[in-house]
Amino acid sequence: MLIVYPAAVNLETLQLYCDVVRLKSFSRGAAANEVSQSAASQSVQQLEADMGVRLLDRTKRPFTVTPEGRALYDACRDLLHRYEEAKARVGASRTRLDGTVRVAAIYSVGLHDMSRHMQPFMSAHPQAKVRLECLHPHKVVEAVINDEADIGIMSYPPAMRALAVIPWRDEKMVVVCHPGHRFARRRVVMPPDLNGEKFVAFDPDLGIRRAIDRALKQQSVRVNVVMEFDNIETIKQAIAIDAGVSILPRPAVVKETEIGSLAARPLGIPDLVRPIGIIYRKQKHLSPTAVRFIKSLRKAGEGA
Repeated sequence: MLIVYPAAVNLETLQLYCDVVRLKSFSRGAAANEVSQSAASQSVQQLEADMGVRLLDRTKRPFTVTPEGRALYDACRDLLHRYEEAKARVGASRTRLDGTVRVAAIYSVGLHDMSRHMQPFMSAHPQAKVRLECLHPHKVVEAVINDEADIGIMSYPPAMRALAVIPWRDEKMVVVCHPGHRFARRRVVMPPDLNGEKFVAFDPDLGIRRAIDRALKQQSVRVNVVMEFDNIETIKQAIAIDAGVSILPRPAVVKETEIGSLAARPLGIPDLVRPIGIIYRKQKHLSPTAVRFIKSLRKAGEGA
């Protein structure tokens, strides 16, 4: 039997009708749909008027379902079941992540830290990919501004109108030296200990250099800058040949201190940290995959 549903009939009415028939009671069907018994009765009467047939025989107690009413019940039950299946599929597609997140990160974070965030994320979401590019800090900003990267991860993220910044974590700064240096035998290196010490510094135009210079100046410390580089990797190489000491973020030297190629000691300036932030272009609509990846990074950052 072909059932034609009038335009005025909605899924709520069909669900109410099915519950009345299934439970063999207007009162129980009404309760299941959180409406009054009177409202349930009126809805079924309106449905009968719309269909032009009698669906329930109310002359009997309890009522019985007419052949037309049974046909409508079977059709509606199938319709409602398929509707719930469709909702589940749509919901699953909404939670399933796919596509690629383009990440631009400074070298010290990208080389040493990102794999432990990327691999679990891609394992949890097999259809999603994270593509990482390691760049100089100002290139990270350019990549995000020019839409060559969805998000950027960098230290001392700049305050720019075009960028949104999400604080990620603060990294403790430590004094890093050759394992044979006298500092390697200290429990803590105090600021005055650095006075006149040969120092391998960051380039003057970098935010981390300005932060270190400012902290040392506040402690009335003057170091002897013998080399300047624009990245942590080169600074570590210089320290490894005992060219001088430096102040670096603790996470960037974990591997070297574990194998004994470098020594790292706490610095007596506990509030000197390197802030790491996640940046993205304010006008950019981030994909669900990018949003979820940022969320996973922030969750990891909370435990760092």
